[in-house]
Amino acid sequence: MAEHHFNLKANWPGLRNDVGEIEAEHLVTKVSIPKEMDGPGIGTNPDEMLLGAASTCYIITLAAMMERSQIEKDGLSMESEGIVDVTNGVITYKKIIHRPEIVLKQGASVRYKNEVQKLAEKAEQSCMISRAIKGNVDIQLEVTIKTS
Repeated sequence: MAEHHFNLKANWPGLRNDVGEIEAEHLVTKVSIPKEMDGPGIGTNPDEMLLGAASTCYIITLAAMMERSQIEKDGLSMESEGIVDVTNGVITYKKIIHRPEIVLKQGASVRYKNEVQKLAEKAEQSCMISRAIKGNVDIQLEVTIKTS
């Protein structure tokens, strides 16, 4: 069994609406509460970081699965949306919607496109971040498959 350890340092100098910092091996940024939640909106925030973790995990997993399946593509991009609900002062990360756009080589068959659709769905179930938040955050896919 292999274990990988990732470390992060956080510093929070003040109260709720102050600005802190986080630092990891390849990430150094300021953090604060977003403006949408009456914070200063400086740097990133936990909502964006969870969305970023889920999005990057998904797209990397999909790219790896396509490579292993020898699926040739001209492009792979994605937009993701995180929805946070605030009801009676309780903040809940409700939903993440991934909208990957996969551009296949011209002339890709319907069968080939169907295989890519299956891989797009399987990548969401295989991504470790998706598995970590499963049961707490609803994750939805809106896949677009095009040819160049």
